[in-house]
Amino acid sequence: MFENYRVFETTLAGRPFIVETGKMAQLANGSCLVRYGETAILATATASKAPRDGIDFLPLSVDFEERLYSVGRIPGSWNRREGRPGQSAILTSRVIDRPIRPLFPKDLRNDVNLNLMVMSVDPDCSPEIAGMIGASIALSISDIPWNGPIAGVSIGLVDGKLVVNPTAEQKENNSLELTVAASMQKVVMIEAGAKEVDDDTVYEGIMLAHETIKPLIEFINGIVAEIGKEKFAYPSCEVDHDMFDKIEAMVAEDVKAALDTDDKSVRDARMQPIYERVYEELAEEYPDSKIMIDECLYKLQKKIVRHWLLTEQKRVDGRRMDEIRPLAAEVSLLPRVHGSGMFTRGQTQVCSVATLAPIREQQLLDGIDPEETKRYMHHYNMPGFSVGEAKSSRSPGRREIGHGALAERSLEPVLPSKEDFPYAIRVVSEVISSNGSTSQASVCGSTLALMDAGVPITAPVAGISCGLITEGERWMTMIDIQGLEDFFGDMDFKVAGTKNGITSIQMDLKIDGLTPEIIRSALDTTRKGRFYIIDDIILPCIGAPREDVSKYAPKMISTKIPVDKIREVIGTGGKVIQKICADTGAKIDIEDDGSVFIAAVDKEAGYKALEIVNAIAFDPEVGTIFTGKVTRILTFGAFVEFAPGKEGLVHISKLDKKRVGKVEDVVTVGDEIKVKVIEIDDQGRINLSRKDALENE
Repeated sequence: MFENYRVFETTLAGRPFIVETGKMAQLANGSCLVRYGETAILATATASKAPRDGIDFLPLSVDFEERLYSVGRIPGSWNRREGRPGQSAILTSRVIDRPIRPLFPKDLRNDVNLNLMVMSVDPDCSPEIAGMIGASIALSISDIPWNGPIAGVSIGLVDGKLVVNPTAEQKENNSLELTVAASMQKVVMIEAGAKEVDDDTVYEGIMLAHETIKPLIEFINGIVAEIGKEKFAYPSCEVDHDMFDKIEAMVAEDVKAALDTDDKSVRDARMQPIYERVYEELAEEYPDSKIMIDECLYKLQKKIVRHWLLTEQKRVDGRRMDEIRPLAAEVSLLPRVHGSGMFTRGQTQVCSVATLAPIREQQLLDGIDPEETKRYMHHYNMPGFSVGEAKSSRSPGRREIGHGALAERSLEPVLPSKEDFPYAIRVVSEVISSNGSTSQASVCGSTLALMDAGVPITAPVAGISCGLITEGERWMTMIDIQGLEDFFGDMDFKVAGTKNGITSIQMDLKIDGLTPEIIRSALDTTRKGRFYIIDDIILPCIGAPREDVSKYAPKMISTKIPVDKIREVIGTGGKVIQKICADTGAKIDIEDDGSVFIAAVDKEAGYKALEIVNAIAFDPEVGTIFTGKVTRILTFGAFVEFAPGKEGLVHISKLDKKRVGKVEDVVTVGDEIKVKVIEIDDQGRINLSRKDALENE
C-alpha cells in the first residue's frame, strides 16, 4: 500500500533518531514523521501553486502545534480541546522560523507553510529539536525552493560540563539552555537562557553544537539524495534592474542627504517627497508598478547605508561602531503602582511597570511542558504611536509574545526564590518610542522597575544588541543598532546579562550564517555594552532594590504547617479559611506541602491571620499569646476562642491587672482581647490570662 515508504536511522546524543517518509501526509509538498526516542513529530511543508500578488516579502508561516494527547492529558479549557497556541508553542515556532527563513530565495513570493504536529513526547527528547530537524527534512525533500538543510541541537551546562540535548533529569541541575541551528558551514540561529554563564562557556557551547550538527546535515543530505524532489520553478520577483538604475541615477544623492540624520522622524519626512517624485516621474513608463518602485527605493537605501558602514565606517547618526546612543534611566515615575522604571536609548524608550501579588495569582499553564505554573510573568506591548503610525491596538502578536518572553528569560535568573520572596510578579514593558532594540530596552527598564518595587534581585540585568554588515569575505559588527541598521543590516544579535554572566541570547539573521569569528566578536561587543549600561546608567539611578515593597503592594508572610493539619486550616468546604480571610482582610494560599502564604496590604492584618493559622495548625504552648474572641461569660470567668474550634478559660482573677468584681465589667461577648496561655491541664483544658498578656505588652 505504501510503495514509497522509507525509514532512515541515525543517533543523536546517544538516542535513536528515526525518519519515516512515504506513509503520512502525502499530499503535502514534503513530509516526514520524525521519531526521537519516544518523541514523534509529523513535519509537513506545503507551498501554494502561484505567488501571492501585491507583496514584497516571503509569506512563510511556521506552526508548532502542541497536542495534549502527546503527554496523555486532556485540555483544561471549557470545551476540552486545543485552542489558540500557547506561549510555549509560539516561541518554538519562532525558534524554528528564524534559521529556516533566511535560506529561502529572496525573490520567492509563494505562500509556504511548515506544520510541526507534536504527536508524542518523550521528556528526555526535546520536541523543539525534533521539530526543527523535521522541518528541515520536509523542506529538503520537497520541491519547494530552499537552500538548506539545517539542523539543531540544545546544549546544557550540567555540573560544570557541556551536555548535548540534556535529559529531563539533567535539566533539573542545568544552568544553560542553549539552542543552536546550523548548516554544514555556518551557525544560522542562537537562542539561549542562562543562569549568569560566562561568555567563553557560551561560545564553547555554540561550537560544540555546530560540531554535533554536522553529522546530522550529512544524514539529511543522504535522505535528499535518495528521495528528494526536483525544486519547482517560480516567477522571480527580483527588482527590475533597469528601473533600479534609473531611480539610483535620479535620486541617489537626495536619498543620501535624507538618510544622514539621527532622527527617525526627520528621516521619514525627508524620504516622503523623494518617493512622491519617483512615483510621478516613472508613472508613464512604469504604470501600476508602485510595489516594484518601493522595492527599488528600499534596495537603494540599503545599498547606501551598507556602503557607509562597511566602506566608510560611517553611521547615519555619526556614532563610532563601538558607541552606544545617549542613555537615560528613571524610576518611580508612577505613584500608585508597585514599581516603575523608564529606560531610554536614543529614540527608543520603554516604560516598565512591576506588580506584586499573592502566589495564587501566578499563571496556570496548559501545554506539553512539565511546568504547570509560572510565577514570573513579563508582557511587552508596542502600540502604533511608538513608531509614528496611526493604528488601533490589538491583541499581542507573535513578535510581542516573543519579546516579552525574551525579557522574562533575561530576568528570571536573578529573581529571589518563592521562599525568600513569596510573591507572584508581573512586569509590563510599554514601548513608548521605538527606533531599534526595544526588547533589550525592556530588559533594562524592567530591571529598574523590579528594583523600584523592592524585589531583591541578586544583580542588575542589562541588554544590548550587536549588528552585522557583510559583503563577500568582508564583515564588521557594530553595537546598539538603531532601526535603520537593523532594517538594512544582516543580523540583530541580542545579549542580556549581569556582570557575572549571560542570562539570555537571541539572534535574528538575514544571511546564510555566521562564522566563529563573527560570533566571538558579537559576544565581546555586547559584554562591554552591558557592563557600561549597568555601571554608568542603572546603578547611578538606583543602587540597590528598595528595602521595602510599596505601601500599595500586599505584604507577604509565609510559614509552614504540618501536612496533616491542612484540612483543619481549610475546613469543610473552605469555611474555616474563608472566615479567617473575612475576619482579617488577608488572602491565604496553602500548598500541598504545607507552605502557607498570607497577603495583606495592612501588615497587622497579615500577622493576625498568621496567628490564627498557627493556632489551628499547632497545639498551643504555655507562654503563647493570641488574639481571641469572647464567646461565653460565666460568673467565674470568660471563655475565649483563640482559633476556630479552640478555646480556653480566662478566670475572673486573670481578667485584669486590678481586682475585678464582675466579669461584665471588663469584657462582653464578641469582644476581641489578647490572652496568654498559662496552663494546659492533664485533660487538655487550656487556661488563659488577659492579665499576663497585658503585662507582656
